[in-house]
Amino acid sequence: MATTEECHSIQLIDGDGLFNDVGTDRLIKEIKLAECGLSYAVVAIMGPQSSGKSTLLNHLFYTNFREMDAFKGRSQTTKGIWMAKCAGIEPCTLVMDLEGTDGRERGEDDTAFEKQSALFALAVSDIVLINMWCHDIGREQAANKPLLKTVFQVMMRLFSPRKTTLMFVIRDKTRTPLENLEPVLREDIQKIWDSVPKPQAHKETPLSEFFNVEVVALSSYEEKEEQFKEQVANLRQRFFHSIAPGGLAGDRRGVVPASGFSFSAQQIWKVIKENKDLDLPAHKVMVATVRCEEIANEKYAGFTANESWCLLEEAVQSGPVAGFGKKLNSILYTSLTEYDAEATYFDEGVRSAKRKQLEEKLLQLVQPAHHAMLGHLRSGTLEKFKEAFDKALNGGEGFSVAARNCTDACMALFDEGYADAVVELANWDSSKVRDKLCRDIDAHVASVRAAKLSELTSSYEAKLNEALSGPVEALLDGANNDTWPSIKKLLQRETESAVSGLSDALSGFDMDEKTKEKMLTSLEDHARGVVEAKAREEAGRALIRMKDRFSTLFSHDSDSMPRVWTGKEDIRAITKTARSASLKLLSVMAAIRLDDNVDNIENTLTSALVDTKNNAAVTDRSITTFDPLASSTWEQVPPAKTLITPVQCKSLWRQFRVETEYTVTQAISAQEANKRNNNWLPPPWAIVALIVLGFNEFMTLLRNPLYLGVIFVGFLIIKALWVQLDISGEFRNGALPGLLSLSTKFLPTVMNLLRKLAEEGQMPATNSSRTNQAVASKSFQNGSSSSNMSSSASSGITASENSTTKGE
Repeated sequence: MATTEECHSIQLIDGDGLFNDVGTDRLIKEIKLAECGLSYAVVAIMGPQSSGKSTLLNHLFYTNFREMDAFKGRSQTTKGIWMAKCAGIEPCTLVMDLEGTDGRERGEDDTAFEKQSALFALAVSDIVLINMWCHDIGREQAANKPLLKTVFQVMMRLFSPRKTTLMFVIRDKTRTPLENLEPVLREDIQKIWDSVPKPQAHKETPLSEFFNVEVVALSSYEEKEEQFKEQVANLRQRFFHSIAPGGLAGDRRGVVPASGFSFSAQQIWKVIKENKDLDLPAHKVMVATVRCEEIANEKYAGFTANESWCLLEEAVQSGPVAGFGKKLNSILYTSLTEYDAEATYFDEGVRSAKRKQLEEKLLQLVQPAHHAMLGHLRSGTLEKFKEAFDKALNGGEGFSVAARNCTDACMALFDEGYADAVVELANWDSSKVRDKLCRDIDAHVASVRAAKLSELTSSYEAKLNEALSGPVEALLDGANNDTWPSIKKLLQRETESAVSGLSDALSGFDMDEKTKEKMLTSLEDHARGVVEAKAREEAGRALIRMKDRFSTLFSHDSDSMPRVWTGKEDIRAITKTARSASLKLLSVMAAIRLDDNVDNIENTLTSALVDTKNNAAVTDRSITTFDPLASSTWEQVPPAKTLITPVQCKSLWRQFRVETEYTVTQAISAQEANKRNNNWLPPPWAIVALIVLGFNEFMTLLRNPLYLGVIFVGFLIIKALWVQLDISGEFRNGALPGLLSLSTKFLPTVMNLLRKLAEEGQMPATNSSRTNQAVASKSFQNGSSSSNMSSSASSGITASENSTTKGE
């Protein structure tokens, strides 16, 4: 017999009917029963008290159940139900030692516990040993009859009973051969089976449908111990591989997986104690439900604590993870495979339902990480699209072609990334994330499109500003009859060029004709707006332009040379011409003439402002006439095209006349002063009188050449004084100012000449002739220099006056 250490036993149910769940769980863990799956067997023994049940089990299965001490008398040894693991038998076999029947210790309560324990044994065990005395076979009131009745009666309380092997162990076999005892025993069993009331569904059901009946006989342990042990050893061999086909329990049904044995046994005993009908199929489902749920919870907890999952979850929060789907699927499949392995022997419906719940819980757990992965994938794809799109546009690729190509490439990249991140167990729809990416890409394309179109439009608008502003300003500055036709032609040329360029640029955007036409029309309107804005700007400086034009024409001749008022110029005609030109400029700037409409602004201004008769009529307070400029609009000119209203033109003209009046007055004064400067010679009649009256004196000079020398010297002195005093220049500004200036300069000039003559006289006589020549030459040079200085001064004053006049 095996040693005690090799056997594990516990009291499964105590004498008071309390189930030892803690001890049961400890035993199952010690013998690692949960790892056996369905590969285990349960054997129970029942029989009369003190019939040697524990002794038989200890020798048959090497257990250590407590045995009766024959020297202390016959009494109850086993109380309740004990359970132990059979030592050395494969597969793992559990054996239960039930409390004996007909015990005097329980008294009247014996029948109740007897039925409860018998029902428990039938519900839990695969093989039930029924220990009975050999001399009870064939006896009507023998101890085995009540026991068999009890077994068959409680069996009827099982809705779908297990197919159990009933092994009748005949103890203390006599000389009667087993072949003779077995038929009698089987006949008794059949009679008992037939006499037991049955449900309607099992009225005609044979005994073999529920039980496999086996009969063995053993010699007396006390009288023939060695023979008994030999027979037990042979019987032990039948329990090896008992659940294999052909074994003692080869055709058993409704086996509970080993991991659920403890819970199943506990629940069965609970139902039996409550005196309820034991529905084994429902109980099987209940056990499967509880155990599968426990296994699912264990796998879920294990998944949440899985290091690979924790690292993956942490990594995906900060960025995309390569091979995310493969890694996650591997962890998920591992957990589910472990669940399948542990729950494989439980009810299929329950197992599948709990597996589905576990899948749902696991998928619910990993879904945020999957969503984060898709979010990273979407944002990363969007950034790659932006980079590729910008690169394509910078490379000169057409906008629509670049957008389409980059979109297709990036969506394919997203699909590839999603395939790498897909969770195979989940049927999650990625269309929402994909649609969101499409919307983001479309929004970015629309944004870039708007920016590019705005940039294009701004570029061509800037080109139009540059092409139109300067030329329009120059044309308006030189206002004449061709100004607005030239502006119109310039506007048409530049607008056509800009519109053509923009149209070619827009061809790459694949926009509809209506939108394209709208943009081109907007560019045309902008060009027209530039011209109109420049015209309004120049109209605001009309007075300055008019004064500049008047000054230019009035102060310069036809060769653009500064005009010198010598007295021969017709200031009135020049003034009229300059004012007419200024009025022409005003009429040109009075309205915008980009259309083919004809107006009479120039004629109106001319008749109202320049015509002498009209001016006289306006200034005549005693005569009331119609003023064509007393209006805020021009005839045949829309208010939107009006730059300067008639009333404003009249006000500008009045201010213009006032501010240019001084220039005309200065010119007249300069002309009169020039005339006075040029009238220092006597009149022609006086010159003729001098010639007639001084003829005799002239002849005298001819007869006496000495007079000529004196006169020549006098002429040189007077010429020297003339040049030094700049007499012509001094009298240019009038007689009185000239006399005053000469009175202050005359004496110093004479003293200067005398000093020079004295210096010449002190030179040596040898050089007198050379000195005289030098003096004469110097005097001549001084005279020439003085003459040149006088001419320069005159020119400078004239230029100064002209400059002053022009500035005014």
